[in-house]
Amino acid sequence: MNKVIKIALIVIGLVAAVLWFSLPSADDPSAINSGAMNFMFVIMYILLAIAVVAAVFFGLKKLFTTPGSIKKALFAIGGLAIVVAVSYGLSSDNMAVVEAMSERGIETTEGTVKNIGMGLNVFFILTVVAVLLMVLPGLKKMFVK
Repeated sequence: MNKVIKIALIVIGLVAAVLWFSLPSADDPSAINSGAMNFMFVIMYILLAIAVVAAVFFGLKKLFTTPGSIKKALFAIGGLAIVVAVSYGLSSDNMAVVEAMSERGIETTEGTVKNIGMGLNVFFILTVVAVLLMVLPGLKKMFVK
């Protein structure tokens, strides 16, 4: 099976190299309609689909075959839901932002501003959690022997 995969990857790589050298110049206005470029996108979509299917399949297989992993996954999903709920509560639907965006010609609503604020809050909270999870074990090793 490994030989088949290696041969398929070599063939895809060679086809992509041939397509790369047959691309039109960037100055050509019809470059976007190039057959080589379209075929490269097709190859990219196929490889992306294979990667997504493999990741989901093997992830779910590992999830259902490892004892206790479903419980851990549910705790992680619950924790993420709590972070999203807290972030949504902390974000504000600032009317001044909506007015400033409308002055620039960008139509937006208070709900959109609140969702963007929630996304930023989720990012910041998860960043702080990730940094703490990297730093605290190192500090514990340094001080506790």
